[in-house]
Amino acid sequence: MAMPPISLSKLPIGKLPMGPAPTSPVHLSAFPFSRLLVTRALSRVLLVAVLLLSPFGLAACAGSKPTAVLGCGAGTLPCLKGKAVVLLTTNKGEVQLSLDGDNAPITAGNFVDLVGRGIYNGTLFHRVVKEPVPFVVQGGDPLSADPKVNPELLGSGGFMDPATGQQRQIPLEILLAGESEPRYGAVLSAPSQQGRIKLLHARGSLAMARSNDPNSASSQFYVALRSLPELDGRYAVFGQVTKGMEVVDRLVQGDKLIKAVVVEGGTLVRAKP
Repeated sequence: MAMPPISLSKLPIGKLPMGPAPTSPVHLSAFPFSRLLVTRALSRVLLVAVLLLSPFGLAACAGSKPTAVLGCGAGTLPCLKGKAVVLLTTNKGEVQLSLDGDNAPITAGNFVDLVGRGIYNGTLFHRVVKEPVPFVVQGGDPLSADPKVNPELLGSGGFMDPATGQQRQIPLEILLAGESEPRYGAVLSAPSQQGRIKLLHARGSLAMARSNDPNSASSQFYVALRSLPELDGRYAVFGQVTKGMEVVDRLVQGDKLIKAVVVEGGTLVRAKP
């Protein structure tokens, strides 16, 4: 018997569970195959549903949209020139990140700028998904630094730029091999594009969380706990954990990012690096 399709549009964005997706009541005995196969199939379908909707539980906030001219040439967003090394001090230990401004100048530059502003200090890792398979450790919501904020709101915040009074949002930024400039503002899912993406979701990759809008990333980030090729071309990778991945593996929901500092590089420009 064929299983009915799951309607992704009926799963609420920003209300996804912080762990395994709940299963609807299904009577396994009604299917002419083993319970184990059904359980595995359900787990895979539900995990894909979670990934495609908004794997990071980041609810879109009403903020300013990226400018019509995207990229570092627009001169409106900080861009990272070259590389940078950032040290995260957590309650479980230290994690070192290498940021790639050559292949993701806006995404990496935004992160370096927010580190310099102290936006990440005292925030929580508000979403950690390890079941049914290792997925991501997510943090970077400024709301999580305030213990008075309702926990249900965590994952909905972003960086409010004091210069504009609005939330800063950056475009999806993906560089393809053979091209001199990243592509901005659109998901790259064609097979001919997938094989050329420069920064892939490997274990330890650092990337930006966002809502369904490709141009809605603000401050929330995640570290991949395993290779996640299903996210390549959909979410912007801009760095890699170079030391302390064992610390990332020990993080659980509610652990704290005590402080983030740039320890090497970090030159920001507002034009093409």
